[in-house]
Amino acid sequence: MKNKFIRSSLILMVGAALTKIFSFFIRIYFTRIIGPDGIDIYSIIMPTFSLLIAITQLGFPIAISHIIAKGEKRGKNVILSVIPISILLNIFLICITVISAHYLSHNLLHEPRAEMPLICLSLVLPFISISSIIRGYFFGKQQMLPHTLSNIVEQVIKLIIVLFLLPHLLKYGTIIAVSGYILINIISEIISIIIFLLFLPKKFTISKEDIKPDLGTIKEVLGVGLPSVGSRIIGNIGFFFEPIMLTFIMMLVGYESSYIISEYAIYNTYVIGLLIVPTFFITSLSTAIIPEVSKYSHNKIKVKRIFKKVMFLSLILGIATNIFIFVSAEFILKLIFNTTKGVTYIKVLAPFFILYYLEAPMASILQALGYAKHQVATTTIGIIVKLTMIILLSLLKIGIYSLIFAEVFFILIVVILNYLQIKKILRSS
Repeated sequence: MKNKFIRSSLILMVGAALTKIFSFFIRIYFTRIIGPDGIDIYSIIMPTFSLLIAITQLGFPIAISHIIAKGEKRGKNVILSVIPISILLNIFLICITVISAHYLSHNLLHEPRAEMPLICLSLVLPFISISSIIRGYFFGKQQMLPHTLSNIVEQVIKLIIVLFLLPHLLKYGTIIAVSGYILINIISEIISIIIFLLFLPKKFTISKEDIKPDLGTIKEVLGVGLPSVGSRIIGNIGFFFEPIMLTFIMMLVGYESSYIISEYAIYNTYVIGLLIVPTFFITSLSTAIIPEVSKYSHNKIKVKRIFKKVMFLSLILGIATNIFIFVSAEFILKLIFNTTKGVTYIKVLAPFFILYYLEAPMASILQALGYAKHQVATTTIGIIVKLTMIILLSLLKIGIYSLIFAEVFFILIVVILNYLQIKKILRSS
């Protein structure tokens, strides 16, 4: 079991590193060719996109991984029971997004040009959902190669399409280019789904009887998935309201909307974009430990060992990478994005992002131990504090620093509360 866990973790880390390299090239090319206006539009709609993805996945990947890892349900039965629910949910979300896109872009985000990209991003959701459902199946089996290969191929195909298509789309305007860039995700997700299907076992055949969803399985998946996705949805709701509240309050105290949107784009694209680059290692580790901890959930001594090792590795990586980013921020930004905007923001955030690297592993351990509700409560508290700090600090007219300081408070609260809860759980063994 130990060897399987280590092998799974290594496959995920190598794959995540390669995927991150390709996605980073895509990001660099996109930011350089799309221009400041395109970056502003794309950055302002990303919180909405993240929220919709969290809702449309509904915790299915984690739930499927958890259930299949326990070995009590057939994988085929789980997947085919979940997909119809997912399709109905996606149709509903597409309709809601199309109907509300005008109001959201004009009245809340104060960026009318975001209307078409908002509609386009809703069309990507069904493909992300199906891909994540099948991914959850392979995670439950602790077969990480299909996920790794699909991610790499997906990013390579996306890079090729972006390189050739984006310059042509720019001829028709920035809005068309941003919308096209979003829709490219449909092609890359289809590629990912095809690769997953190729890795399904030969005995994975579908008959008419299999198509009928099993209500018991659906109930179990939702029972595991909803609590586990709760914190993610809460977090993304906060992320969704972040630019809305920031724009509203800062405009109220005298800032221009163009300045706010531009600074927010710098924060999201350059600052956060750079600080989260090394998290591919943490994400891979967090993904691999869910089925592993689920198996040993009743063996607290084993879980305690896993927790200590994961925290140590995450902390070491956080310290090393953030020191490097802090010292070389200006050089890295110039090299990658051909700009030095956001350097001071990075130097404020980098020391606290060491703790950010601990968030994902602790969340995975809590979910695997059946304490997802605590994660929801912790995230809710963190989001309330963050949004409150954005409002209060924005009134002080300190610009985008109101968001930066609010982010620091959020990281500290979530990490401390989750750590205390895990220590309490493991101490009770």
